[in-house]
Amino acid sequence: MIVLFNKPFRVLSQFTTEGDKPVLADYIAIPGVYCAGRLDYDSEGLLVLTDDGRLQQRIANPKYGKRKGYWVQVEGEPTESDLDRLRAGVTLKDGKTLPAGVELISEPNIWPRDPPVRVRKAIPTRWLDLEITEGRNRQVRRMTAHIGFPTLRLIRYRVGDWELGDLPVGEFKALR
Repeated sequence: MIVLFNKPFRVLSQFTTEGDKPVLADYIAIPGVYCAGRLDYDSEGLLVLTDDGRLQQRIANPKYGKRKGYWVQVEGEPTESDLDRLRAGVTLKDGKTLPAGVELISEPNIWPRDPPVRVRKAIPTRWLDLEITEGRNRQVRRMTAHIGFPTLRLIRYRVGDWELGDLPVGEFKALR
């Protein structure tokens, strides 16, 4: 079984409770499914869950090269030369990243975040469509910060062939 879940902002990508933070069990009551990859507490969007351990490994393990797509709102206005640095791979504390696919985009048609992103009137923001095959801890956020454009909002919309589509935030759908 495969479950697609649109993870809300500030929900842990785990079923076990940790303090008073919301977890997957607050949204999904399907026994025996586990995350195939994670999303940070502060990130939103597509989370793929499965009850098949081998499939879980093939989705989550970077050696299988499963592409992940993100909409990233950054503070500031990156230029093409800034984005070229991401396209070439950047060196973070845990090593050089693989090249990313990245383009400037218009704001995607998405749900409002609760609480909303705090913006500063004097500093513009831009949206990126960023694609990676790795999945290091907070990798996208560290990559954009490395080139001087901190991430304000991060939404994963694709994992391999699975897409978020019009799945409402906080909802899931079971496939197969």
